[in-house]
Amino acid sequence: MEAELAALAASGATTLVGLMVSESWTQAKERLVGFFARRRSQGDAEGELRAAGAALAAARAAGDAAAEEEIEAGWRQRLLEILRTDPVAAAELRSLLSDLASTASYTVISGGVHHGPAFQGAHIHGGITFTVPQPPPFDPAARPDQVPALTVPFSNRVRELAVLNEVCGAVARRQAGVGVGVLGGLPGVGKSAMARKWADESRELFPDGQLYVDFAGLRAPSAAGGETGAADVSEALAMVLRSLKVSDDSIPASLAERTTLYRSHSAGRRMLLVLDDVSHPAQVRPLIPKGPGSVVLVTSHGRLGELVLDGARLIPLEPLDAEGGLALLADRCGADAVAAETDAAGRLVELCGGLPVALQIVAARLLLDAAVTMASLVEELQDEAGRLAAMSLPGTFRDALSGEEYSVAALFGSSYRPLAPDAARLYRLLGWLPTDGFDAGVAAVAADIDTPGAKRLLDTLVAAGLVESRRDRRYRMHDLVRLHARECAGREEAPGEEKALTERVATHYLALTAFADRAVRKERLRIADLSALLETSEDPFAGDRGPDPLEWLDAERSAILAASRHRLHRLVWPLAEAFTVLFLHRRYLGAWKESLELGIEAAAAAAGAAETASEVAEATRAEARLRSLLSRPLMDLGEADRAGAELRTAIARAEATGHLALRASVQEFHGRYLDRADPAQAVAAYRRSYELNAEAGESRGAAIAAYFLGCAQDANGEHGQALATLRRARHDLLDRAEPDRRMAARALAAIGIAHDRLGQSEEAVDALREAARVLEEQRATHYAAQALVTLVDIAARTGSHRDVVREWLSRAVEIHEASGSHLAEDLRRRLEHPGL
Repeated sequence: MEAELAALAASGATTLVGLMVSESWTQAKERLVGFFARRRSQGDAEGELRAAGAALAAARAAGDAAAEEEIEAGWRQRLLEILRTDPVAAAELRSLLSDLASTASYTVISGGVHHGPAFQGAHIHGGITFTVPQPPPFDPAARPDQVPALTVPFSNRVRELAVLNEVCGAVARRQAGVGVGVLGGLPGVGKSAMARKWADESRELFPDGQLYVDFAGLRAPSAAGGETGAADVSEALAMVLRSLKVSDDSIPASLAERTTLYRSHSAGRRMLLVLDDVSHPAQVRPLIPKGPGSVVLVTSHGRLGELVLDGARLIPLEPLDAEGGLALLADRCGADAVAAETDAAGRLVELCGGLPVALQIVAARLLLDAAVTMASLVEELQDEAGRLAAMSLPGTFRDALSGEEYSVAALFGSSYRPLAPDAARLYRLLGWLPTDGFDAGVAAVAADIDTPGAKRLLDTLVAAGLVESRRDRRYRMHDLVRLHARECAGREEAPGEEKALTERVATHYLALTAFADRAVRKERLRIADLSALLETSEDPFAGDRGPDPLEWLDAERSAILAASRHRLHRLVWPLAEAFTVLFLHRRYLGAWKESLELGIEAAAAAAGAAETASEVAEATRAEARLRSLLSRPLMDLGEADRAGAELRTAIARAEATGHLALRASVQEFHGRYLDRADPAQAVAAYRRSYELNAEAGESRGAAIAAYFLGCAQDANGEHGQALATLRRARHDLLDRAEPDRRMAARALAAIGIAHDRLGQSEEAVDALREAARVLEEQRATHYAAQALVTLVDIAARTGSHRDVVREWLSRAVEIHEASGSHLAEDLRRRLEHPGL
């Protein structure tokens, strides 16, 4: 490799020195300045080249061959240093030398052959042959056709193609104005392929041809060492002007003059200009042609929202859905191959996140190695730690320009490497977040910076296509991008930083979840003492402008659960306790169960690691509390035996602590289990809960125990006594400084059931309808569904209220399906019954 680089540097230096004394030096110098500027060459590249040219001319005039050799050796060393440090410089230098050689009017001496139209020497001997190259014939009518061909099958994107036809195609057909379309999306989502596909299908709309500029090769590094994303727009204009048959000698030096000249040459043409891999709106505006019916089609990792002011239509490209991903695999590997391993193919689409470039590489691996099957690839990709490594072709396959391997990681790396240091650091740290979705506050906590600073850096990452900004002011990283960020963090961050970040983020979620819990209801039994944490944290739910606590908890549900999976025992069990408030209102049974199981495991571990008796006691109380809470989702999931076992352990733990309110609460949950297992014993459990609450001075707990006692009395046939107990419980729940309308509505629903059992159907319907309304209002939808089903049962038995019974049952089905309840299927069958 070193020998190849040395040879290339020598060739480049020879060419450069030859150009310095040629007629082509003026045009060549501009190209060379761009090459050196993109490599952050120290000093003024243009001035240095000018000075070198003058020195070389003086040396030749003086016949000083040693000075000439010294100048050439200096440039040879300079080029070699660039080639060693920049992996893409070699490909660009080869391309540059090839371009310059085709137009140069200088002499190159190589292998005894003199190339060029002029040669000057002191002595010329015989055996000389002159070959004069002829320029290609000039054809002003030839139209450019530069958009690269699409070399792989193209599937999907029907909607996006329709939008392009509607917006850009209509402009070309009407020949009115100039259309600008921007295809945006993360790296590898298929923006360039989409542009090429539409260009191919729309060829007849542009009689003056199709031009193409790839901005990836034109980007200039910033002085800070990162990449600004600004491209050499001046060179792009020069490329386009050459394509429009403007000679190099006629192309002005300044950007403003080139822009003006481009407008003049495009004014009478109807053409398509594809600008690939644009990073800034400023790269597009000078290249918008003037000819009516022309179209500019831009691809970019960012949104380029400012171009809306220029009339652009933003067309976002999302990863493929399951159907689209399978279609791509079928196009590349054959429909029979996909049909033979349907499940594995579907899982491959999932593991690739629907990203077309990942699916293309996976398909290539299948085609290149007969021993690789879809099933074996699925097994290989299952492990997140090695997933990106598996999404690459063998090392023998390299990109001709960059020299990088064909891999998803290399693609993301091309967007990551140019980032400024602070944005790159945030990108890496986001890979360690427990979830792919987050807000600016979480990003700030992850990086240990302020929220405005995090928002600024997130804007940078959005512009780079590495982070997606959503309408709800949240952000998301594609799964594969997140894995790449995590790998970068593992290589570049200091040891211990991941643990520190995880603790910061988990503490952040604990504080906000606790605030949300208290915003829903201040008066509740809580084991964790979080006063110190909450005193030093900002409550986002305080005041009228704060977010709705339950909506926030719902939006952050997966993130909170993911944070709970980390073995941070002192944080996880308080988080599980506070998180329960969401599940009391919205019965996501699977998530509730997992959260409590993680909390119980953490509480037990905290007790085992405790250093003081008070720490042991707190952890034991927490375990009792969480085990009793776990009985609720277990019962609803049909795991009654396990619920009973958890409650027996909870009772033992609670009795050992002597905590009255906790013992009362555990007895209440035990009674609710006995409602199904042994109704006669449930009454005794509720009476015991009522007595313990009263002894502890927990008036709300006593009222709730009274409610469950009334329900148990009704179930045992004591309907009159049940009505009295339930009415007293409802009164006590409402007659408080902080009325508990949710539990009072549940008591009202129980009153309706007692009325029904006493044969008072209309009183029952009135109470249940009002209870369902209030429970929906309080977002206690699970209990609202129970009331609605009871109403349906009453209507079916009495033949009344036939006009609304289907509405009641439909709403109950919606609620149970949303929560994943096993009752949803039975209720839907009832709904489909024609006699309902």
